[in-house]
This record gives sequence, structure tokens and C-alpha cells, in this order.
Amino acid sequence: MNLAVVLVSPKTPGNVGAAARAMLNMGASDLRIVAPRCDYLDSQAVAMAVHAADLLRGARVYPTLREALADRDVSVGTSARIRADLPAPQHPAQIRPLVRGAAAPALVFGPEETGLVNSDLEQCQVTVRIPTGDYASLNLAQAVLLVCYEFLQGVDEVPEHTRKTATSEEMESTYGHLQEVMHLIGYTDAVRARHTLRLWRKLLDRAHMTSAESRLFRGLLRQVQWKVGSVPGAAQPEPLPEPDHADDR
Repeated sequence: MNLAVVLVSPKTPGNVGAAARAMLNMGASDLRIVAPRCDYLDSQAVAMAVHAADLLRGARVYPTLREALADRDVSVGTSARIRADLPAPQHPAQIRPLVRGAAAPALVFGPEETGLVNSDLEQCQVTVRIPTGDYASLNLAQAVLLVCYEFLQGVDEVPEHTRKTATSEEMESTYGHLQEVMHLIGYTDAVRARHTLRLWRKLLDRAHMTSAESRLFRGLLRQVQWKVGSVPGAAQPEPLPEPDHADDR
């Protein structure tokens, strides 16, 4: 499985190194780090990585989560808390078929002190909660080990048919386009826009659109923009192309 592990703004080098070791234990090799607050290659990190030092050194660093997820088709956030306006975290077994059926999934872990914030979870199609006792706080490396195990080693039937969903970058562009049209037609305003878009994200994320479906949806949005004249002098949108059935497989 082409699984990426994304660490958002980690603070402690040792935690990053231990997370790399956990990845190697479970068979993952694509480590991505967003805006690190530490030297993730210092001696402490390398010592904690042990035999995963090469995996650690090969990590890619990104300035934003959006860039780290741009080529991923399913992004799974991690959280132990229920957030307003966001889908409730699910048990790993509930989303295992989705992750294993994806072409390029990602697991996203937040900073050690706070976990992922709402704006991070908005960029994930689903959120997973690791089943624990009453005390649900886990060390970063523990969380990486357990979640990677659930999706890489956990016993389950692999779906017979996979469906290639749109990448995170395609969906973020779609949501940005949707927000523009919402403002254009007066569906929302600056005060309510974030809340309104979260509700639409919840609805559309459940659809797991393919690339062709995201283009189809944006074609509708462009038609709305043309109809209300948001782009003066723009030509009427061309007819939609024939559907690409390859995206539905």
C-alpha cells in the first residue's frame, strides 16, 4: 500500500525518530513532516529511529498540510475528541476498507501538545480514534504504531474492487471554487462562510468523488458563474465531455 504518514508541526526530535521506527515496524516508508518545530535529524531523533534512520533521513518536509496531502486521494486525520461541525472520529475497523481501497492514502498526526486543530481536520476526508481506556492521550510514536498497524497489518478482507478517488488537491480546489460561488450568489457571507463550508465538506467528503466527478461538479459551478455574469464577456462553458469510466473502477 502506498501509505504516507504525515506529522504536523512535531516539537520533539525523539518523537519523530520513534515515529519513523514505528512506521518501519509496520511496513510504511513514506514520512512527511509539515512545518517541524525541531531538528528532526538531530542525534536524539536518529538514536530513537534505530534501524529506521534511513527512513527518517528520507522524510520530505512541507510548509503546509495542504501541500503534504496534494497527491493523496484519502486522508485520515487522528483525534480523540469530537469537534463541532466536523464528522465524529470513527473506529479504525470502520474505515479500514476505505483506506485499503485507496490508491494513495495518508495518515495525519498532530503536534504532541494539541493534536490536529480543526483547520487540519477539515482537510481530511475521515477521522479515526484509537480505542483506549479512559485516558486517551497517546505518545506520538504510539499513535503512529497503532494506526499503521490497523491499516497495514490488521486482519481484514481487502476490497475486491477499488475506486480511485480525487486527490486532496483536487478536492481543496473544488471547495475553494464552491466557496467563491456561495459568496457570488449570496448563499453565505463572510461571517458564516467557514461554518457553511464545513457542512458542505462533510456532505461531499462522504461521496468520495473521483477526479471525473470533481470536474463534473466544478463544471456546474462554472455554469453558475457564467449565468450570473461573474466573468464579463466570458464564453458559455463548453458541453461536458463523455464520462471517463476508468475513474469509476
